[in-house]
Amino acid sequence: MLPDADELAEVLLDLAVPHEDISELVRMGRRVTDDPELLRFLEASVEELVRDMGEVGAGVDLPELDWASGPLQRCFPAYVFVAALPHTRAHHRERGIPDDVSRRTLADLGRNMALHRRRYGLPGVNAPRWLTHHFRGELYQLGRLQFERTRHGERTGRMMASAGLDAIPGTPCLNLHIPDFLGPLSAAACDRSLALAGEFFARHYPEEKYRAALCHSWLLDPQLKRYLPEDSHIVRFQERFRIAREDTEPADTEPVRFVFGNPDQPIDTLPRRTAVERAVGDHLRAGGHWYVGHGWFAW
Repeated sequence: MLPDADELAEVLLDLAVPHEDISELVRMGRRVTDDPELLRFLEASVEELVRDMGEVGAGVDLPELDWASGPLQRCFPAYVFVAALPHTRAHHRERGIPDDVSRRTLADLGRNMALHRRRYGLPGVNAPRWLTHHFRGELYQLGRLQFERTRHGERTGRMMASAGLDAIPGTPCLNLHIPDFLGPLSAAACDRSLALAGEFFARHYPEEKYRAALCHSWLLDPQLKRYLPEDSHIVRFQERFRIAREDTEPADTEPVRFVFGNPDQPIDTLPRRTAVERAVGDHLRAGGHWYVGHGWFAW
């Protein structure tokens, strides 16, 4: 059940929802609570989200609100996450997750709504499926980086085993993610995050023995080294990993989305204000492509 209007505004503020979106979300929230069909859909969505709370690899897909349009359809996942919040916080308490870690992790809802507004100029939730990991106890923000509890697949498991690690398919591992709007990806910030993660998972998930950390990102495309200086944050981040493989399918929209905010922005209009902007745009304008790299290091 959603909280009342006054409390809903405060909860949205705690989740870092952009201030310009809060009043509209509160107004539409009354429509959700007053409509029996919408309320049943909300309850079913929450039930789906919190089922097997804390289990990794469930791959939850929130049902889509396909009979509404406009801002309600775009924002409905926010109500699902707010309604699921008591379940998430109860799980965090059971695991002894510190309040500051819980708060910063769940504030990714606000970050994703800010990304939606940056791209479209409208309120909405940018990537609802991605946020299910946060609200199910699968992912935590620890300093500059986010760490997702997951398991090795067939390819990564074999790769780790060939490197001498006890990491067969199905064993626990951590996926690293780099959130937006959080400052430079400096070596010091990454070192701090890794140190925090080492302590965090040993204390709160002692039964999960991690052998490796993985990252799947365009930031691991080795072509970036052709454009960026050796001491750049991105190059130094790359050097933490052993590159396991690179995709053969171009992923040009990935750097465009993360660097410029809109994956559909025409290449010839991409700004050249920073070294990363110049690298991404100039490479594409020269007819090149960007690829997602897959890297790992022993944990």
